[in-house]
Amino acid sequence: MSLAQVHHISAAPGDEEAAGRFTAVGPGVSAALLAELEPLIGYALPDGASHRPADAELRSLPQAFTYAVLSDGSRVVGRTAPARGDGTAPVRFHTHAVHLPPGVPLPGDRLPVEAWRSPHWVSATPVGGGALSDPLGLLPPGPAPVREGLDDFAVSRGPWLAAVLADLRRASEEEAPAGGPVVLVERQSADVARWLGLAAVTLPRESVERLTFTTYTRRPGSSALRVVGAPPEDAAAAREAGLRVHVCADRPPVDGTADAWARTVARVWRSRAPELFEEARGLPGDPFAAGPLAVIALCAGVALGPEERAAAAGWAAERPYALDAKRTGQLVEALTSPGIDDRTGSEFDAVGRLFGALDGRCPASVTAPLAAMLVTEAVRGGNGSLELPRRDAFVGPEGEAIAGVLGPEILTELESGAGGGRPVARTVQLLRVARLLGVNGTEVLPEVVARLARTILTEADGSEGTPAFAPALLELLDEQFDVRTALLGALDRIAPEDPGAVARFLEWVALPFTGTQALPHLRMCAEAPGAMTTLGRDRSAVWHRVLRAAGLSPFAEPLVLRTAVGLVWEDRAPTVEEARLLLEAATSDAHRAAGTWARLVDAALGAPADTEDGTALAHDLLRAFPQEIGGRERAALQLLELCRDLRSGAPEPGWTEQVRTLRDRSAPLEPAIQERAFTALTERLLAPDRPGAELYAFVRSDDADLIAAYDRAARTEPTRTRLRTHPAYAADCFTNWTAHPHAGTAWTTTAAALLDEVLRPAVRGMTAEAVAEVEETVGRTGSSGRANAFRDWNRSRALGRLGRRIAGRVRRG
Repeated sequence: MSLAQVHHISAAPGDEEAAGRFTAVGPGVSAALLAELEPLIGYALPDGASHRPADAELRSLPQAFTYAVLSDGSRVVGRTAPARGDGTAPVRFHTHAVHLPPGVPLPGDRLPVEAWRSPHWVSATPVGGGALSDPLGLLPPGPAPVREGLDDFAVSRGPWLAAVLADLRRASEEEAPAGGPVVLVERQSADVARWLGLAAVTLPRESVERLTFTTYTRRPGSSALRVVGAPPEDAAAAREAGLRVHVCADRPPVDGTADAWARTVARVWRSRAPELFEEARGLPGDPFAAGPLAVIALCAGVALGPEERAAAAGWAAERPYALDAKRTGQLVEALTSPGIDDRTGSEFDAVGRLFGALDGRCPASVTAPLAAMLVTEAVRGGNGSLELPRRDAFVGPEGEAIAGVLGPEILTELESGAGGGRPVARTVQLLRVARLLGVNGTEVLPEVVARLARTILTEADGSEGTPAFAPALLELLDEQFDVRTALLGALDRIAPEDPGAVARFLEWVALPFTGTQALPHLRMCAEAPGAMTTLGRDRSAVWHRVLRAAGLSPFAEPLVLRTAVGLVWEDRAPTVEEARLLLEAATSDAHRAAGTWARLVDAALGAPADTEDGTALAHDLLRAFPQEIGGRERAALQLLELCRDLRSGAPEPGWTEQVRTLRDRSAPLEPAIQERAFTALTERLLAPDRPGAELYAFVRSDDADLIAAYDRAARTEPTRTRLRTHPAYAADCFTNWTAHPHAGTAWTTTAAALLDEVLRPAVRGMTAEAVAEVEETVGRTGSSGRANAFRDWNRSRALGRLGRRIAGRVRRG
């Protein structure tokens, strides 16, 4: 089939009135298509070019090689080149183009870019109907014409390769990316064509055919093509227009591209191995995934980066059947090369998946290097996320060799005193690798596991939800019975110290302690959350249930008391009732051994002032733990015990001074205990049968706090009622409140106020007979002078009222 050709002459430079024109048009090319084609082939001279160039200058001007798709689906391949004109126009721009109707391929099924070096493009319109040249049909056979020199060009453009090819791939997508064309800035338009040649070799055929382009234009922002070449002077304007610009004629770019496929392509080109692209297209998977090409490149000895190696390993892990034995061996050899020193965690993870896919499918001699690489990274690199090989991957000489190298390193790190700060995941990894390699760590295991147990609780307490190390830890316990036994025992021994932390950990990680080990504390910790959920706030019931879960009596193993108390009350003190239950549930010896007696003391000291059982509990604790309780706590409990004696009516003499002494010894004293003690003391001092010596000691102490408490007690309703109804009690109070006129200020002020504000209203409310009885009692128990004092005190108030009444009447008159 003969393809229609089109010839066009552009306007001469500087001749603004002249217009370009088509000088020859083949059959089938309509006027509408010509109108659409003309803007695509317009030509403008580069800056600084002469309008009357010499022959050498004319030959050095850029040529625009263009491939475009028109609106009807037809395509055009053409070249625009400067040519010598006539006298009035020394330079013309001649376009020679070939029109391809819709669905018609290029002759020989060639790609458009292959025609850029065709020797049959002409720079003048054929005259007189002469034979037309055929720039597409007469191309030399084979790929050599388009690929000639591309290897050298790719190496020279190494810094730009990945970024440019990534953008060319995106530009070749079925839907053209928004944002305008990709702009390739080169000093020579032929180099733009070479970029397109690289893309033609690299990309799949259907992508290349969508990649419309021109190698030279001065107006990249207005181009409808997908890739355009531009001179350096137009780079800034293209950037300002928001286009994706690659200045390949300037300094190399600093930042690379995140496209792993493009980076792999760049490495293949720099290794001068473009034949690998066709091989990679024969593998399954996305043509623009890095994996297939990276596999082929590694098998061919091309050095790749860590992301590309990870992509190769990941792809092969998903399709282990896609490679033959030879390529599988080459891939493993490349991935495990000792010369690689930039491996990353993601690469090791991908290699681990590859090992899992090949293990059992390939001979052990093939997979052994992968297994050795994984365990070496686990030991030396500290990669805790690796999926470790099975134990039988290290049988034979390969296993002995790697064990001989890594075994001493593992034992040295496990024995290291810095292990207290070693993360759980690291210790677990070392123990697992030691087992894989058959390293004997029996001697160091007890100390390692003891440190591991404490680190587990520390890390778990600082995490939200299930700790990250949990899956690996459970695998370790499932694999190694001796480690499981030792670790569960260590955690059981730690549990009494911080049972709450152990209980929270067991909620997140279900440790396998259902075997024959007793583990009473772990069983209690596991039982506590469910018991609290079921029994709610009944802490006594929760405590009984948790204690039963231990399977041991507190008489046989006192430490279960500590664990149970820590689980139920944590950092709170029991109530007095709960403390009495705990005290009765075990002997004092058991509480002493468990250290729970301190919780019982806290309960007594923290009891509210109105809790009567608190004093009885203090009495019992002082007798049960005479050697353990000392200092401030002992004095506070003794003060509570004294309260009990004061209420019972049989305290030892000198109790006023005892209250003051014990109060001072127990400082800082709990407010509730002080309130209880002061109340008990003052109520006893206000009792009719209180010893006079105690009251005398109290008054002479001039203790402001005690006297204030006495004042409050005297003003309570029971005292006021007794004053009103018992003349003898009123007489006693009058005697006491007037008997110490030379005591301290606190007492004299308080006594005067009580006489005036408490006793006087009570006496005023009595009958005349009762008042007389008060007066008689005061005289009998005191003296006649005291009786006179009472009459004067009582009369002074009455006369004062009478005088005020008379004065008021006089003023009204």
